Amino acid sequence: MRIRPGPGYQALASRKFLTPDPLHAHASLNWLLIFLPLNLLLEFAVHPADWVLFLTAAIAIVPLAALIGQSTENLSAITGPTLGGLLNATFGNATEMIIAFFALRAGKIEVVKASITGSMISNMLLGLGLALARRAAIAAAQLAVELSTCDAAVLA
Repeated sequence: MRIRPGPGYQALASRKFLTPDPLHAHASLNWLLIFLPLNLLLEFAVHPADWVLFLTAAIAIVPLAALIGQSTENLSAITGPTLGGLLNATFGNATEMIIAFFALRAGKIEVVKASITGSMISNMLLGLGLALARRAAIAAAQLAVELSTCDAAVLA
């Protein structure tokens, strides 16, 4: 099966869609990448408290998640909306899957269950909240248009 280029392929081919350097896509988050080697250094050389390791690892995940998001956006421009959506759904949860993998290796099954349940609930609530907010914004704009036409009719 041959994958046909998606609608964003022309923009991608002209390099208007892609950032010149993927590391500069989220330049404001790039400085957080220093926490990745810092976490490894702390874990294997210094052996600090567990909360320090957790904090540095949590901060190190943020720019990595941003890079994964940028990569899936660039790939979806080539592959089209269907395969791009599948890639986004797959790699969008990569951070949770990595955490779940290591928690399962440590035998923390209840933590993994709670993490996956919390992720599903938060994604559902976020989706519902965004849909409701969008609908409210559309209704407010329609009401403003109706009121402005009523005011114009009354003034005439």
